[in-house]
Amino acid sequence: MALGDGSDPASYIHTVQHLIERCMTFGMSMEECMEALAKRADVQPVVTSTVWKELEKENKEFFDKYKQWMSEKRSAAGTS
Repeated sequence: MALGDGSDPASYIHTVQHLIERCMTFGMSMEECMEALAKRADVQPVVTSTVWKELEKENKEFFDKYKQWMSEKRSAAGTS
């Protein structure tokens, strides 16, 4: 546990959730977020993936819209 050495697991998960939310403000996919958190915050990709998937379950409508926005954003970038 690199982020909160000595802290409780719930706090660690909350911190990872916050970092995922930050990644999303930059329009990152789950894979991009996993890579960024592994490099910059020493979070194991499996942890990022697990937290991301749980967030998706809890906020299905939001993630559906996020994925649609990401797809539209990438399509627009490819045609410009």
